[in-house]
Amino acid sequence: MKTPQFVLASASPARHRLLQTVGITPIVQPSDFDESQIQLDEPAQLVQILAQRKAETVVPQFESALIMGCDSVLGVNGEIYGKPADASEAIARWQLMQGKFGDLYTGHVLIDLSQNRTLVKCQVTRVYFAKMSDRTIQAYVATGEPLKCAGAFALEGFGSLFVEKIEGCHSNVIGLSLPLLRQMLEDLEYDVTDFWQ
Repeated sequence: MKTPQFVLASASPARHRLLQTVGITPIVQPSDFDESQIQLDEPAQLVQILAQRKAETVVPQFESALIMGCDSVLGVNGEIYGKPADASEAIARWQLMQGKFGDLYTGHVLIDLSQNRTLVKCQVTRVYFAKMSDRTIQAYVATGEPLKCAGAFALEGFGSLFVEKIEGCHSNVIGLSLPLLRQMLEDLEYDVTDFWQ
């Protein structure tokens, strides 16, 4: 079976970097899907549907490719959080999260056009946040980093200072579970090394 082009239906630089780290150089084709169209209270279901919509949005642009869509949210105390709208929302969120834990859900979808197959999976990682002063929270939000990320933190950036520990897949918190991607490729009868450049 011929190895298809790997397409990342995401504008996330973190997801792009994760793939490059493991030897996959994807074609980056952001979906620009309007996420506000989907309103669900169940985080695993929400991220899987959003990931699938993102991937499906770019399908018409390719004849034969393997298209990956991803979406992440953070669940804290039964509430679902995506990217904060502005700095004040990010500050309020950190005041709520500090000293507690949240569950980071990432939906993963692979659409294989050559086999006409779609796989949909979700990975969950528990993240424990440090206790933080209001001054530290404001300084962190002022970096701008929390405004770009689901859950208002980046594990691969300044945010790593404020994560005490994680339970589960580390790369999932950055936006894409690499072990889950490997399993999904195997389910489609590819070897991840087929995609090494």
